[in-house]
Amino acid sequence: MKIVLIGSSGIIGQAVNRELSQRHEVITASRTSGDIQIDITDKKSIRDGLASIGSFDALVSTTGSVHFGDFNEMNENEYLIGINNKLMGQVNLVLIGREFIAPTGSFTLTTGILNRDPIRFGSSAAMVNGAVDSFVKAAALEMPNNVRINSVSPTVITEALDNYAPYFRGYKPVAAADAALAYSKSVEGLQTGQVYEVN
Repeated sequence: MKIVLIGSSGIIGQAVNRELSQRHEVITASRTSGDIQIDITDKKSIRDGLASIGSFDALVSTTGSVHFGDFNEMNENEYLIGINNKLMGQVNLVLIGREFIAPTGSFTLTTGILNRDPIRFGSSAAMVNGAVDSFVKAAALEMPNNVRINSVSPTVITEALDNYAPYFRGYKPVAAADAALAYSKSVEGLQTGQVYEVN
């Protein structure tokens, strides 16, 4: 398969690349590095990047930013960071990607544990994760040409604890390589409309 991997420079993206590139052609993409550059907050960037590839069999997104902050101090602009980036950025990968994906191809998006097991400072992440998971379940009902769509929802990643440990006290982390198996299941399996929880 020809697989487009958005967010390939991140911790999860690197693990997914290692997993899938053993068996498939993986085209890496991020804002500043990779085989192509795609900024998911910019629809023109998405379209130009995907058009440069042409037809592909799967698109995997392991990217998306949200703002972590005290709910009592959060404002609309801080919530819009996650809405414009992790939510609509990934939705637009699907909306634009429909034009380029091959029949029976697949989209795999990334969410996270916080919409089902929230933490302090995580209200924006919880909101966005829940929205993306719901989008996946609903979009799966109407995907054309037997195209599939799933999301992967991991807990905190072991390799990211240097940055996120203070937020996730008491959570059992998972290795990025273990999370990557869920992406493999989405891309190489037959299920659609699924949220693969990695705990």
